[in-house]
Amino acid sequence: MSGFGIPPQGEEIKSLISQRLNQAIAEAGAKVTIDWRGEPRHLYVISMPVDMLYYNPDTHRIRAQRTLNPERNHAIEADPWGESAQSYLHDLLRQRPSNPDQTDPDYTALMDELDDVGQREPGIVSPYGILVDGNTRAAALRDLGEQNIRVGVLPDDTSRQDINNVELSLQLRKDRRRDYSYINRLIAVDEELARGRSETDVAKDFNIKLATLQRDRWVYGLILNAIDRSKTEGGAALRLIDFEQHQEKLRELHRDYTKLAKTDSDAANRLMQSRLAMVLLDYPKTSLRLAAEDFHSRYLDARLPSELKPTTSASAPVGIVGIPGVTLPAASTDSHAAEELTNQLLRAKAVSSDGASSSPDAVLKASSLMKKARETFDVAVKLAGQNAELVKRQTAVPERLTDAADYVNQCASEFAEARAKRALDEEAFDDALIVLRESLEVLARQAGRAFTAPGEGVAWLLEAARTK
Repeated sequence: MSGFGIPPQGEEIKSLISQRLNQAIAEAGAKVTIDWRGEPRHLYVISMPVDMLYYNPDTHRIRAQRTLNPERNHAIEADPWGESAQSYLHDLLRQRPSNPDQTDPDYTALMDELDDVGQREPGIVSPYGILVDGNTRAAALRDLGEQNIRVGVLPDDTSRQDINNVELSLQLRKDRRRDYSYINRLIAVDEELARGRSETDVAKDFNIKLATLQRDRWVYGLILNAIDRSKTEGGAALRLIDFEQHQEKLRELHRDYTKLAKTDSDAANRLMQSRLAMVLLDYPKTSLRLAAEDFHSRYLDARLPSELKPTTSASAPVGIVGIPGVTLPAASTDSHAAEELTNQLLRAKAVSSDGASSSPDAVLKASSLMKKARETFDVAVKLAGQNAELVKRQTAVPERLTDAADYVNQCASEFAEARAKRALDEEAFDDALIVLRESLEVLARQAGRAFTAPGEGVAWLLEAARTK
């Protein structure tokens, strides 16, 4: 058990596992197949007392949630096999990833299934009783008062890294397992890359495209940067799980940011800051789409209360060490203002969500600031939405005509083909042209009322409508 240690009852558990394994081998019992060090491995399945086994403190299923309670998380780090640590792991396995104050509906559904039909798939356990796969099932079985759990047993030379690899390989199978939450999946990918593995290999293991992995790495970096920016002198900071419910918003942000950054990195930064601020204020993704690169300067800046105005001026150009006289351009004033506003909201969100390191007065002040920000953003979002609707109406009519022209071009092509094959219904074609003429006459009457000095296209339409 390199790097993991042996639990207090590890030897006793190993002895019982060995006895039951010998019996399973003698009876040619059931097996479960796993990926073991790159090769298929068939493990005998045995029944073990569920209360005798240990939850895996390294499981990725609750990695982000562990930090919610620093004191209990410290107990896991200090003594992962102790009662306090194991009790905390049990609680986390039952909780909703995005809201630990609630029981996860998936966990409730799992309990109902186990109660109705029993355990369908065996878990996986180390030789010393550490649950590698099936931590949540074990928790549910304990809550149901069940005595035993069926598990496959890993080889005697199992290491801590083996446990991690087996857990990930089983989790990524397309079966009935409860998926990792979004943030815990990002953590798992990051840890695999930190081991020196290539992006291509990790993407293959996680059954995702390389572009998807790179996008999720960008999102994870954005989240970590946001958490770092949210830290206050009092010790408050945002947590990974604060971003759990914003998966689609952050993925769309990556798409729009990278597209804009190819032509204007400063504009891309302004867009990113405005949308990150709106994530903190819990706007839906349909509202976030209204925040373009000019959202801050066009709709927000003039309406911000004094408390939300930037407190520092724009930064100066940055010199490059070792190259005298050469500097990198500083962020624009608009970009700096958008970034400063987001920094304020990051810190305010951290304090308003913090129940430990911040005083009641600080929490009240931060909550008030977030409320004022929301009110200001509400006005800005409304104005941006009205402008987007106006632009949509302005472009709708020309786009309809363009679509109509495409249909006419297609009709011309199909007309020639039908005529060549002597398949043209000339009478029906003539009737359809009359319908088209009547439609153009209606459009011409509308255009004639709207334009006092018609351009070439409108003039043609008016003339065509007058010709009988």
